[in-house]
Amino acid sequence: MTHYSTVIFDLDGTLLDTLEDLHLTLNHTLAALGMPTRTLAETRAFVGNGIRRLIERAVPAGTDEATVAKANAEFDTHYAVHCNDHTRPYPGVPELLARLRGRGVRLAVVSNKTQYAVDELVGIHFEGAFDAVVGVRPGVARKPARDMVDVAIAEMGGVACGPSVYVGDSEVDVATAAAAELPCLSVSWGFRTPEQLAEAGAATICATADELERALDGTKGTKGDGFVWHPGTKGDGFVWHP
Repeated sequence: MTHYSTVIFDLDGTLLDTLEDLHLTLNHTLAALGMPTRTLAETRAFVGNGIRRLIERAVPAGTDEATVAKANAEFDTHYAVHCNDHTRPYPGVPELLARLRGRGVRLAVVSNKTQYAVDELVGIHFEGAFDAVVGVRPGVARKPARDMVDVAIAEMGGVACGPSVYVGDSEVDVATAAAAELPCLSVSWGFRTPEQLAEAGAATICATADELERALDGTKGTKGDGFVWHPGTKGDGFVWHP
């Protein structure tokens, strides 16, 4: 029995591993404008706040606004064709979503990606899995503002009678959950390390889809001591979170 009646998921780094396609499109864009390309590690660090912010972080310091806008347009054109070249769901995620839907849990995606990319990727990998799919839209503030979460809840029919939870992989998601006054379950398989998540204030960090499902069920870790665990650096190699 799932403890939560509504689960709102981030997309990139939480449900889908999109990093390689983002990285390749970013470097295509930078090369097209005659700019130095970026490493995969740099791209990982830059993502989380949407494509515009990714580009602003990746272009050389002092790049003018018109060039940033040109880069944004080039990125969108390339990514529209190549957004799914290497993108795949993380292990266990499709099965987890199917089990949650089977229990009658309302599911939503909120992403700082453009709406066209969110719709396409969710349609390819999770068709019919979600009650609301929210990407960047005119007039709706991006995460970490709560607005996208509010839109998702409204599109699902409003606030449910049972508890809701937000699931994500980054500091942006921790902040979004706080802004929306929702509990947050963080996952460490995405674009941030467990240490980065803990530094951002993550209270519960799950390393696998099975651990996330136990947290959603209101149960805890596998050692009988009431904790969800993830690989870490203390003692036996695990850091423990209540």
